[in-house]
Amino acid sequence: MSLLNKIKSMDRNSNLYTFLYASGMVIVVAMLLAIASTALKPAQNKNIETEKKIDILRSIGKTDGIDEAKNKHKFVAETFQKYIPEQLVVNINGDTIKGLEAFNIDMKVELSKPLEQRNLPLYVAKLDDESIKYIIPLRGRGLWGPIWGYLALNSDLKTIYGATFAHQGETPGLGAEIATPEFQKQFRGKTIFEGDSILTFTSVKVVKGGASPDDPHGVDAISGGTITSKGLEKMLSDCLEPYQNYFEKIHKSL
Repeated sequence: MSLLNKIKSMDRNSNLYTFLYASGMVIVVAMLLAIASTALKPAQNKNIETEKKIDILRSIGKTDGIDEAKNKHKFVAETFQKYIPEQLVVNINGDTIKGLEAFNIDMKVELSKPLEQRNLPLYVAKLDDESIKYIIPLRGRGLWGPIWGYLALNSDLKTIYGATFAHQGETPGLGAEIATPEFQKQFRGKTIFEGDSILTFTSVKVVKGGASPDDPHGVDAISGGTITSKGLEKMLSDCLEPYQNYFEKIHKSL
């Protein structure tokens, strides 16, 4: 007699029958969930890829038309290809690493490595007016979880062209304000180096109580979101400074 027939012949009020029946249902449900997860994985990966490209494009202000596009994935891929003609990976010494592509670099993994071992992704954008922008990925920690974003620099390698930030779980109305256009637009025109050179790195300070209007390195912190603001400030410093040697090499070649 098969196991299935034995189960069918059992007393349905017995503890053994209940245990076997429950175990069987758990196994069946687990199998169905595994099959569903495998089937949905390609679509999930495509969504993640598209959202990442949107974030990169947002840092240079090139997201118009995405919400209205009939095929969002195709539209974003074509826009990304148009405005991001080059992807690089460099090291702390400012040397380009061959065989790696910026889009495939996991910032979470890289930030867990010693600085001298990190792969530093960099996107080179070319806008409609032929101007060049350098886009740097960012990742840090807020109050309740990770924060991340992208910062675009002008071709002088020191002046911010645009910035976009996102978060996982920051408090609405407080730390979550880093994801709003109102907060992000403060960064445009700020500089990450002191004076006219790119030798003295200063990053951008997120100032509690508000930055002075003529402060080239300061933006207003989020009211009531001190920890998130400081986390974002640290993220900027930690993620931007490692590119200094690369910027110096590019600057000398101009």
